[in-house]
Amino acid sequence: MPVPDGLEGQRVDQALVRLFGVTRAVAADLADGGAVVVDGRARGKGDRLTAGSWLEVELPPPPGEPAAPAPVSGLRVVHDDDDVVVIDKPVGVAAHGSPGWTGPTVTGGLAAAGYRISTSGAAERQGIVHRLDAATTGLMVVAKSERAYTLLKAAFKERTVDKGYQALVQGHPDPSKGTIDAPIDRHPKHDWRFAVVTGGRPSVTHYEVAEAFPAASLVDVHLETGRTHQIRVHFSALRHPCVGDMTYGADPTLAARLGMERQWLHAVRLGFAHPADGRWVEFSSDHPADLAGALAILRAEN
Repeated sequence: MPVPDGLEGQRVDQALVRLFGVTRAVAADLADGGAVVVDGRARGKGDRLTAGSWLEVELPPPPGEPAAPAPVSGLRVVHDDDDVVVIDKPVGVAAHGSPGWTGPTVTGGLAAAGYRISTSGAAERQGIVHRLDAATTGLMVVAKSERAYTLLKAAFKERTVDKGYQALVQGHPDPSKGTIDAPIDRHPKHDWRFAVVTGGRPSVTHYEVAEAFPAASLVDVHLETGRTHQIRVHFSALRHPCVGDMTYGADPTLAARLGMERQWLHAVRLGFAHPADGRWVEFSSDHPADLAGALAILRAEN
Protein backbone atom coordinates (compact mmCIF):
# COMPACT_ATOMS: atom_id res chain seq x y z
CA MET A 1 0.00 0.00 0.00
CA PRO A 2 1.16 3.60 -0.45
CA VAL A 3 2.04 5.48 2.72
CA PRO A 4 -0.96 7.72 3.54
CA ASP A 5 -0.42 11.47 3.66
CA GLY A 6 -1.30 11.45 7.36
CA LEU A 7 1.77 9.32 8.13
CA GLU A 8 4.29 11.70 6.54
CA GLY A 9 7.36 11.83 8.79
CA GLN A 10 6.09 9.15 11.18
CA ARG A 11 8.41 6.51 12.58
CA VAL A 12 7.93 3.05 11.08
CA ASP A 13 6.85 1.46 14.38
CA GLN A 14 4.35 4.25 15.09
CA ALA A 15 2.91 3.95 11.59
CA LEU A 16 2.39 0.18 11.92
CA VAL A 17 0.52 0.68 15.18
CA ARG A 18 -1.83 3.17 13.51
CA LEU A 19 -2.28 1.19 10.29
CA PHE A 20 -2.68 -2.35 11.58
CA GLY A 21 -3.55 -2.08 15.25
CA VAL A 22 -0.54 -4.10 16.41
CA THR A 23 1.26 -3.26 19.63
CA ARG A 24 4.36 -1.08 19.60
CA ALA A 25 6.46 -4.10 20.60
CA VAL A 26 5.12 -6.19 17.70
CA ALA A 27 5.71 -3.30 15.31
CA ALA A 28 9.32 -2.99 16.49
CA ASP A 29 9.87 -6.74 16.15
CA LEU A 30 8.51 -6.69 12.59
CA ALA A 31 10.87 -3.90 11.60
CA ASP A 32 13.86 -5.46 13.38
CA GLY A 33 13.12 -8.75 11.61
CA GLY A 34 13.20 -7.20 8.14
CA ALA A 35 9.43 -7.53 7.59
CA VAL A 36 8.93 -3.84 6.72
CA VAL A 37 9.99 -2.76 3.23
CA VAL A 38 9.64 0.77 1.84
CA ASP A 39 10.30 1.34 -1.85
CA GLY A 40 12.08 -2.00 -2.07
CA ARG A 41 14.39 -1.55 0.94
CA ALA A 42 13.99 -2.96 4.46
CA ARG A 43 13.53 -0.21 7.05
CA GLY A 44 14.18 -0.07 10.79
CA LYS A 45 11.65 0.82 13.45
CA GLY A 46 13.01 4.35 13.85
CA ASP A 47 13.14 5.23 10.15
CA ARG A 48 10.78 7.98 9.00
CA LEU A 49 8.17 7.48 6.29
CA THR A 50 7.47 9.64 3.27
CA ALA A 51 3.89 9.98 2.04
CA GLY A 52 3.31 8.13 -1.22
CA SER A 53 6.19 5.68 -0.74
CA TRP A 54 5.30 2.03 -1.36
CA LEU A 55 4.99 0.19 1.95
CA GLU A 56 5.12 -3.61 2.21
CA VAL A 57 4.64 -5.33 5.56
CA GLU A 58 4.70 -9.08 6.24
CA LEU A 59 2.27 -9.33 9.15
CA PRO A 60 2.33 -12.27 11.57
CA PRO A 61 -0.41 -14.90 11.12
CA PRO A 62 -3.59 -14.43 13.14
CA PRO A 63 -3.45 -15.91 16.64
CA GLY A 64 -4.11 -19.63 16.71
CA GLU A 65 -5.26 -22.02 19.35
CA PRO A 66 -2.87 -24.11 21.43
CA ALA A 67 -2.33 -27.53 19.90
CA ALA A 68 -4.56 -30.13 21.51
CA PRO A 69 -2.64 -32.74 23.52
CA ALA A 70 -1.99 -35.70 21.23
CA PRO A 71 0.71 -38.38 21.47
CA VAL A 72 3.42 -38.05 18.80
CA SER A 73 4.99 -41.29 17.61
CA GLY A 74 8.77 -41.11 17.56
CA LEU A 75 9.06 -37.94 19.65
CA ARG A 76 11.93 -38.67 22.03
CA VAL A 77 12.87 -36.70 25.15
CA VAL A 78 16.66 -36.31 25.31
CA HIS A 79 16.85 -34.20 28.48
CA ASP A 80 14.36 -32.89 31.02
CA ASP A 81 14.76 -30.65 34.09
CA ASP A 82 12.87 -27.84 35.81
CA ASP A 83 13.76 -25.26 33.15
CA VAL A 84 13.96 -27.00 29.78
CA VAL A 85 13.05 -30.12 27.88
CA VAL A 86 15.21 -31.11 24.91
CA ILE A 87 13.53 -33.35 22.36
CA ASP A 88 14.53 -35.26 19.22
CA LYS A 89 11.79 -34.43 16.71
CA PRO A 90 10.68 -36.94 14.07
CA VAL A 91 9.70 -36.03 10.52
CA GLY A 92 6.25 -34.65 9.81
CA VAL A 93 5.87 -32.88 13.15
CA ALA A 94 5.49 -29.09 13.42
CA ALA A 95 6.89 -27.17 16.37
CA HIS A 96 3.47 -25.75 17.20
CA GLY A 97 0.01 -25.29 15.74
CA SER A 98 -0.54 -22.74 12.98
CA PRO A 99 -3.33 -21.82 10.53
CA GLY A 100 -3.73 -24.63 8.01
CA TRP A 101 -1.60 -27.19 9.88
CA THR A 102 -3.56 -30.28 10.95
CA GLY A 103 -0.70 -32.65 11.71
CA PRO A 104 1.08 -33.48 14.99
CA THR A 105 3.00 -30.84 16.94
CA VAL A 106 5.79 -30.76 19.50
CA THR A 107 3.66 -28.74 21.92
CA GLY A 108 0.75 -31.17 21.61
CA GLY A 109 3.02 -34.18 21.99
CA LEU A 110 4.68 -32.81 25.12
CA ALA A 111 1.31 -31.94 26.65
CA ALA A 112 0.03 -35.46 25.98
CA ALA A 113 3.13 -36.88 27.66
CA GLY A 114 2.46 -34.82 30.78
CA TYR A 115 5.10 -32.10 30.34
CA ARG A 116 4.21 -28.60 31.53
CA ILE A 117 5.92 -25.90 29.52
CA SER A 118 6.27 -22.14 29.85
CA THR A 119 3.15 -20.04 29.35
CA SER A 120 5.18 -17.23 27.79
CA GLY A 121 4.67 -16.51 24.12
CA ALA A 122 1.57 -16.54 21.93
CA ALA A 123 -1.07 -19.08 22.97
CA GLU A 124 -0.36 -21.49 20.10
CA ARG A 125 3.41 -21.52 20.64
CA GLN A 126 3.93 -21.15 24.37
CA GLY A 127 7.38 -22.34 25.44
CA ILE A 128 8.70 -22.47 21.87
CA VAL A 129 11.94 -20.49 21.62
CA HIS A 130 12.99 -21.76 18.17
CA ARG A 131 11.52 -23.96 15.47
CA LEU A 132 12.37 -26.73 13.06
CA ASP A 133 10.38 -27.17 9.87
CA ALA A 134 7.96 -30.10 9.96
CA ALA A 135 10.18 -31.89 7.42
CA THR A 136 13.36 -31.32 9.47
CA THR A 137 14.26 -33.83 12.18
CA GLY A 138 16.46 -33.54 15.22
CA LEU A 139 17.06 -31.50 18.34
CA MET A 140 14.85 -28.77 19.77
CA VAL A 141 14.83 -27.14 23.18
CA VAL A 142 11.50 -26.07 24.70
CA ALA A 143 11.27 -23.75 27.72
CA LYS A 144 9.48 -25.03 30.81
CA SER A 145 10.04 -22.06 33.15
CA GLU A 146 9.31 -18.40 32.40
CA ARG A 147 12.95 -17.53 33.17
CA ALA A 148 14.13 -20.14 30.67
CA TYR A 149 11.81 -18.75 28.00
CA THR A 150 13.16 -15.21 28.43
CA LEU A 151 16.81 -16.22 28.52
CA LEU A 152 16.62 -18.69 25.63
CA LYS A 153 14.67 -16.29 23.39
CA ALA A 154 17.43 -13.73 24.00
CA ALA A 155 20.15 -16.31 23.33
CA PHE A 156 18.66 -17.27 19.97
CA LYS A 157 18.21 -13.62 19.02
CA GLU A 158 21.81 -12.83 19.99
CA ARG A 159 23.04 -15.97 18.14
CA THR A 160 24.84 -17.43 21.15
CA VAL A 161 23.22 -20.84 20.64
CA ASP A 162 25.21 -23.47 18.73
CA LYS A 163 22.98 -25.16 16.13
CA GLY A 164 24.55 -27.88 13.98
CA TYR A 165 22.81 -29.62 11.09
CA GLN A 166 23.63 -32.23 8.50
CA ALA A 167 22.16 -32.19 5.03
CA LEU A 168 22.40 -34.69 2.19
CA VAL A 169 22.76 -32.63 -0.99
CA GLN A 170 23.06 -33.52 -4.64
CA GLY A 171 26.49 -33.40 -6.25
CA HIS A 172 29.64 -31.89 -4.76
CA PRO A 173 29.70 -28.32 -3.44
CA ASP A 174 32.79 -26.44 -4.62
CA PRO A 175 34.64 -25.39 -2.55
CA SER A 176 34.11 -28.28 -0.14
CA LYS A 177 34.18 -25.83 2.79
CA GLY A 178 32.74 -22.38 2.64
CA THR A 179 30.16 -19.77 3.56
CA ILE A 180 26.99 -18.89 1.69
CA ASP A 181 26.15 -15.24 2.34
CA ALA A 182 23.04 -14.46 0.32
CA PRO A 183 19.83 -12.61 1.32
CA ILE A 184 16.60 -14.61 1.45
CA ASP A 185 13.00 -13.52 1.03
CA ARG A 186 9.79 -14.90 -0.41
CA HIS A 187 10.02 -16.00 -4.03
CA PRO A 188 8.92 -13.13 -6.30
CA LYS A 189 6.48 -15.40 -8.18
CA HIS A 190 5.63 -18.21 -5.75
CA ASP A 191 4.91 -16.96 -2.23
CA TRP A 192 4.93 -20.51 -0.81
CA ARG A 193 8.65 -20.73 -1.63
CA PHE A 194 11.65 -18.68 -0.62
CA ALA A 195 14.58 -17.57 -2.75
CA VAL A 196 17.84 -15.65 -2.78
CA VAL A 197 16.70 -12.14 -3.73
CA THR A 198 18.29 -8.70 -3.77
CA GLY A 199 17.15 -6.76 -0.74
CA GLY A 200 16.10 -9.89 1.18
CA ARG A 201 16.88 -10.58 4.82
CA PRO A 202 20.60 -11.17 5.52
CA SER A 203 21.24 -14.93 5.61
CA VAL A 204 24.53 -16.71 6.32
CA THR A 205 25.19 -20.46 6.13
CA HIS A 206 28.56 -22.09 6.88
CA TYR A 207 29.15 -25.59 5.55
CA GLU A 208 31.80 -28.30 5.16
CA VAL A 209 31.54 -31.55 3.23
CA ALA A 210 31.75 -34.45 5.69
CA GLU A 211 31.47 -37.28 3.13
CA ALA A 212 31.43 -37.22 -0.67
CA PHE A 213 29.79 -39.88 -2.84
CA PRO A 214 29.49 -40.13 -6.64
CA ALA A 215 26.00 -38.61 -6.68
CA ALA A 216 25.70 -36.70 -3.41
CA SER A 217 27.49 -35.16 -0.43
CA LEU A 218 26.79 -35.22 3.29
CA VAL A 219 27.52 -31.71 4.57
CA ASP A 220 27.90 -30.31 8.07
CA VAL A 221 26.00 -27.03 8.32
CA HIS A 222 26.19 -24.23 10.87
CA LEU A 223 23.63 -21.44 10.65
CA GLU A 224 24.65 -17.92 11.53
CA THR A 225 21.08 -16.76 10.85
CA GLY A 226 17.82 -18.70 11.01
CA ARG A 227 15.62 -17.86 8.03
CA THR A 228 12.73 -20.02 6.86
CA HIS A 229 14.03 -22.79 4.54
CA GLN A 230 17.53 -21.24 4.77
CA ILE A 231 19.56 -24.42 4.22
CA ARG A 232 17.26 -25.60 1.43
CA VAL A 233 17.31 -22.23 -0.36
CA HIS A 234 21.05 -21.68 -0.06
CA PHE A 235 22.04 -25.10 -1.37
CA SER A 236 19.49 -24.83 -4.17
CA ALA A 237 21.08 -21.52 -5.12
CA LEU A 238 24.44 -23.33 -5.33
CA ARG A 239 22.75 -25.88 -7.66
CA HIS A 240 23.17 -28.57 -5.01
CA PRO A 241 19.62 -28.96 -3.62
CA CYS A 242 18.90 -31.24 -0.69
CA VAL A 243 18.17 -34.77 -1.88
CA GLY A 244 14.44 -35.25 -2.28
CA ASP A 245 13.64 -31.53 -2.11
CA MET A 246 11.56 -31.24 -5.29
CA THR A 247 10.31 -27.82 -4.16
CA TYR A 248 13.81 -26.47 -4.67
CA GLY A 249 14.89 -28.40 -7.75
CA ALA A 250 16.06 -31.83 -6.57
CA ASP A 251 16.27 -34.82 -8.95
CA PRO A 252 13.38 -37.18 -8.04
CA THR A 253 15.18 -40.24 -9.45
CA LEU A 254 18.04 -39.96 -6.94
CA ALA A 255 15.61 -39.61 -4.04
CA ALA A 256 13.65 -42.65 -5.22
CA ARG A 257 16.81 -44.74 -5.54
CA LEU A 258 17.82 -43.85 -1.98
CA GLY A 259 14.34 -44.37 -0.56
CA MET A 260 14.02 -40.73 0.48
CA GLU A 261 10.58 -39.24 -0.02
CA ARG A 262 11.60 -35.70 0.98
CA GLN A 263 14.62 -33.49 1.46
CA TRP A 264 16.82 -34.56 4.33
CA LEU A 265 17.84 -32.08 7.01
CA HIS A 266 18.75 -33.25 10.49
CA ALA A 267 19.60 -31.12 13.54
CA VAL A 268 22.48 -33.16 14.92
CA ARG A 269 23.87 -30.78 17.57
CA LEU A 270 22.45 -28.21 19.97
CA GLY A 271 24.37 -26.27 22.60
CA PHE A 272 23.34 -23.38 24.84
CA ALA A 273 23.93 -21.77 28.23
CA HIS A 274 21.56 -23.42 30.69
CA PRO A 275 19.07 -20.88 32.10
CA ALA A 276 19.49 -22.10 35.68
CA ASP A 277 23.20 -21.40 36.12
CA GLY A 278 24.74 -20.33 32.79
CA ARG A 279 26.77 -23.53 32.34
CA TRP A 280 27.18 -24.67 28.75
CA VAL A 281 25.24 -27.81 27.84
CA GLU A 282 25.39 -29.76 24.57
CA PHE A 283 23.22 -32.47 23.06
CA SER A 284 23.63 -34.63 19.98
CA SER A 285 21.35 -36.77 17.83
CA ASP A 286 22.08 -39.84 15.71
CA HIS A 287 20.85 -40.13 12.15
CA PRO A 288 17.29 -41.43 11.90
CA ALA A 289 16.74 -44.75 10.17
CA ASP A 290 15.90 -43.52 6.67
CA LEU A 291 18.88 -41.14 6.46
CA ALA A 292 21.13 -43.90 7.82
CA GLY A 293 19.72 -46.22 5.15
CA ALA A 294 20.35 -43.74 2.35
CA LEU A 295 23.93 -43.22 3.54
CA ALA A 296 24.45 -46.99 3.65
CA ILE A 297 23.41 -47.23 -0.01
CA LEU A 298 25.73 -44.39 -1.00
CA ARG A 299 28.66 -45.84 0.94
CA ALA A 300 28.15 -49.24 -0.68
CA GLU A 301 28.31 -47.61 -4.11
CA ASN A 302 31.33 -45.45 -3.29
